[in-house]
Amino acid sequence: MSKLIQTTHPVLNFRHPSFESFIWNTLIRIQSKPNASSYTNAIASPLSIYFRMRFHNVSPDLHTFPFLLTSFNSPFHLFSGQNIHSQILRFGFGSDPFVQTCLINMYSCCDNLACAHQVFDEIAEPDLPSWNSIVNANVKVGLVDVARRLFDKIPVKNVVSWSCMLNGYVKYEKYKECLGLFREMQKLGGDCVRPNEYTMSVLLSACGKLGALEHGNWVHAYIERCGMKIDDVLGTCLIDMYSKCGRVDRAKWVFDNLGSKKDVITWSAMITGFAMHGHSTESLAYFSEMVCSGIRPNAVTFLGVFCACVHAGLVNEGGAYFERMTREFGIFPSINHYGCMVDLYGRAGLIDKAWDVVNSMPMEPDALIWGALLSGSRIAGDIKSCEIAVKKLIELEPTNSAAYVLLSNVYAKLGDWKDVRNVRDLMQTKGVKKVPGCSLVELDGVIHEFFVGDESHPDTREIYMMLEEIMSRLKLEGYASNTGEVLLDLDEEAKEKALWLHSEKLALAFAILRTSAGTPICIVKNLRICRDCHVAIKMISNIYGREIVVRDCNRFHHFTKGICSCGDYW
Repeated sequence: MSKLIQTTHPVLNFRHPSFESFIWNTLIRIQSKPNASSYTNAIASPLSIYFRMRFHNVSPDLHTFPFLLTSFNSPFHLFSGQNIHSQILRFGFGSDPFVQTCLINMYSCCDNLACAHQVFDEIAEPDLPSWNSIVNANVKVGLVDVARRLFDKIPVKNVVSWSCMLNGYVKYEKYKECLGLFREMQKLGGDCVRPNEYTMSVLLSACGKLGALEHGNWVHAYIERCGMKIDDVLGTCLIDMYSKCGRVDRAKWVFDNLGSKKDVITWSAMITGFAMHGHSTESLAYFSEMVCSGIRPNAVTFLGVFCACVHAGLVNEGGAYFERMTREFGIFPSINHYGCMVDLYGRAGLIDKAWDVVNSMPMEPDALIWGALLSGSRIAGDIKSCEIAVKKLIELEPTNSAAYVLLSNVYAKLGDWKDVRNVRDLMQTKGVKKVPGCSLVELDGVIHEFFVGDESHPDTREIYMMLEEIMSRLKLEGYASNTGEVLLDLDEEAKEKALWLHSEKLALAFAILRTSAGTPICIVKNLRICRDCHVAIKMISNIYGREIVVRDCNRFHHFTKGICSCGDYW
């Protein structure tokens, strides 16, 4: 019967060439899927199936090469990809739009941008997928400006085009450009450019990085207005955004309303959110609740747990969780976990224990490890450890300005101005420039940026007058500038003036000037807040009756009624 069907049936003719290519294409497609088992791929890779297909004299068709090209996804596959490209040209499929797009994607995945551009440039009239692919290829290697120029040339864009460019801006820390581009997208309107869930997740990431709560609130409202389903992925993005914008209470509200749609990533985001804000008790309690609910923690979860221990100085608890991670959950520590432990002990002044962690690591310490040790050693005043850590840091990252600055600061606090000058001369010789302090504050949907000593803002005159008023009121309340924080060889008056030009003070003066009494203020700073600013902002929160939130490079500080949530431990 099977023989009869095989030879006579008009539809199921297994010897028909198109049917034979269909079978081989199906095999290639199955093996090209990302979830194809490594064992199966080892014995029958998509490329080996193609070779067997040709061995049996079956000619490829338009469907063969797109499936095959998707399997070449790393620089290791470049040579194979180029061989298949020659096969594509040999069989006359080089002008097929779908094949061309797949070639661009293949060369992009193989880190060969030149070949990707060559394929694109040979297309007489690129279709939209080809445009999107070449934009994404440039985004992938960090050429965001080139990607934007190509993006602007796309005749008619779709949501993929916009999302790709938005993601490029976020990936390379151009967050304000991301929000600006989204505003352009909104002006166009229409179903073709209607944002989808992925677009929203990218925007929420930008809002979180900038601490742009007003923008984040708008994105959340837009999601709900459009009836988008807030699943575990979008929910996690909202939790992360609210946490980074200083509203851990809103993050918790989103978390609670996800109900049963919470996975380990969602739990980890909430645990980390509490930790960033110094709510270590809540963070560790949520970890226990997560484990009790049957959700197994992963490596990221434990980074959040260690972060909670670091910010609260929970040394014994941190050590216990470090042991549990491997013993109970079978998660072997990565270099990031070791970095947290070095940071935990370093901040607590236990430099010997921090060294024990460094010496016990099964991998070579990286810049994260030496940076954590340097920071802890600086706090503890351990000059020898500082010098060793700086030397190692400079070996790994010769242009890392933070390493030089931290060592210079240690010498300055000891009054060793000769060594301070030596360090700064070394920085100048090597062309290393100190990263300037920068603070952001969002008012009425506009993000205002201030640098240390900034005079570029249109309201500079009013800001400095407000700063003088704040300083006068602080002095009446007994404030005295902590000039020990000024690590320059200046007289006391000059040091005091330098302190008042810190970027977070300028941002705060502007916010007080431009907002009504009682309005909460949120500031995002790129560096660690200094002790003088910390003391001053505590007093300002009490004098002006404001809740002031400052997110520095380490954590959140919630100032209210003269008290900071960090308990002066950061």
